[in-house]
Amino acid sequence: MWGPEARCGAGRRATLTGPRGSDGLDDPRFWVLREALASYVSDPDDPPVRRKDTLQAAVSLVVRGGRELEILFIKRSRHPGDPWSGHVALPGGRREDSDPTLVSTAIRETREETGVDLSSALHLGQLVDVRPSSPQLPRLTIQPHVFGVGADTPARVASPEVDAVHWVALDELRRPETEGTVEISLPGGSRAFPCFRLKGEVVWGLTYRIVSDFLDRYPEAELRGSG
Repeated sequence: MWGPEARCGAGRRATLTGPRGSDGLDDPRFWVLREALASYVSDPDDPPVRRKDTLQAAVSLVVRGGRELEILFIKRSRHPGDPWSGHVALPGGRREDSDPTLVSTAIRETREETGVDLSSALHLGQLVDVRPSSPQLPRLTIQPHVFGVGADTPARVASPEVDAVHWVALDELRRPETEGTVEISLPGGSRAFPCFRLKGEVVWGLTYRIVSDFLDRYPEAELRGSG
C-alpha cells in the first residue's frame, strides 16, 4: 500500500514558451515529450463541445522532472454510490459551468485535489479522449491533458475525495513486470482487465487506458539522449 509519502505534501492556459531555469521547467525532456505529443492537434483553448446527454470531464497527467521523470497518481476515497470509489486515478473531474475550457477543468481539479498549481506549469499536450465502456457508468467523455512541473513540486491530499497521492517513476511504469491483469466483479460476472500493479495498488480501467496511451507515445530513446 502507499505509505506516508502518499499522504503529505482554474487558471490560465499553461504553455511551453521558453527557458524557465529557476523553476526546473527548462528540463529538455519536457521539450522532447511535447514534440512526441504534438500529433494530437486539438487546441486546448477550444471550448469543449457540450452534448446534453454526455458529461464532460478532464484529467491531468502530471509529469515531474528530476533525476527520473515521475507521474502523479491519486487514490480516491471510498464513498457509497461512487463508481470510482477507492480507485487509483489521475487528478481531475467534471467540468463546471465556470470552466472556459477543459484545460481549465484539469488545472482546477488538480489544484483542488492535490494542491499542485498547474497554472504556471508547462502544457505538454493532449491525449485521446476516453469514455467508460460499461452502460452502468455515467455517460462521460474524459479529456486527458499532460503537464510538466519542476522536480521540487510537492503534492498532498487537499480534498476529502482523495485518500492518498503518490509520484510513480515512469521507468517503473514501463517495466514488463508492472503490467498484468486484474479480475473485477461486474453485474454480469467476473472479468479480467489489463492493469498496472504499483506498490500494492492496481491501476485499471480508464486510468490504465490513458496512461497506456501516454506510454505508447513515450519517446524513450530520445528522452534518454536528452536527460
